[in-house]
Amino acid sequence: MTGAFHEVSDRVWVSRREWLDTTAAVIAGQDGVLLVDTHGSTRAGRALVDDVRALGIGEVTGVVNTHWHFDHTFGNRAVLDAYGPVPVYAHEEACAELEKFGPGALATRAVVGHPESEGHHEEVGETEIALPTHTFSSVRILDLGDRQVELVHPGRGHTAGDLVVNVPDAGVLIAGDLVEQSGAPCFGEDSWPLDWPLALDFVLGMLRPETVVVPGHGGSVDLAYVQEQRGAIGVVAETIRDLAGRGVRVEDALGAAQWPYLPEGLGHAVARGYQHLPRSQKRLPLI
Repeated sequence: MTGAFHEVSDRVWVSRREWLDTTAAVIAGQDGVLLVDTHGSTRAGRALVDDVRALGIGEVTGVVNTHWHFDHTFGNRAVLDAYGPVPVYAHEEACAELEKFGPGALATRAVVGHPESEGHHEEVGETEIALPTHTFSSVRILDLGDRQVELVHPGRGHTAGDLVVNVPDAGVLIAGDLVEQSGAPCFGEDSWPLDWPLALDFVLGMLRPETVVVPGHGGSVDLAYVQEQRGAIGVVAETIRDLAGRGVRVEDALGAAQWPYLPEGLGHAVARGYQHLPRSQKRLPLI
């Protein structure tokens, strides 16, 4: 299901946007409405606002960005234009990364040539970046009156500033791109492949068997799915450690092992993993 919001639990709605299959979520309480992630451009953000208003649950009183990437934050300006200067919450690293890297994503129209962004480059280029206004380092609790929402930084993974949004009374956890369903996890140039399994261990500790987990892309999943994805991401991390420990050169690593995901999607994972390993865990390349 893409487009309009649908309710996945008590007063928690999720929308899968057609472009990039990025998810957005709405959490309502007696005293407020939170919008989690705002999609990839001001134009896309306006469409998102229209779909939120169609729910008829009142005005958005706060925004949460799960991480800095354009497809989750570039709609911020549209939401602020629609609802006024509501707080925008994010991890402190996510705010710093959006400020540092966002203009580059804007200038390149979110990577011109990316097949899934064809037809959207112009609207990305027209976007005005709006930075988060309320940041935190570890945990932030938001009070919506009759329910509390937990913003938690479980550690570095997809980016340095990932957060998850936990709605305990509804049994819903919004995971951002720490979990993906519509494709393999995205190891980008700013990912932390060796830390990612530990971040997911933290997330798994927050889940119950019945918890609905909303990924950053794709349909909702469950505890078992997150466990499986954590296992595969753990294999990536341990394979990198093994190869580096045996002296395999970084440029030879992708062809020197069996990987749980297609090797062509793991180039940044290997490069970043080798970069992050301490010298004591790397041997001189074998001749």
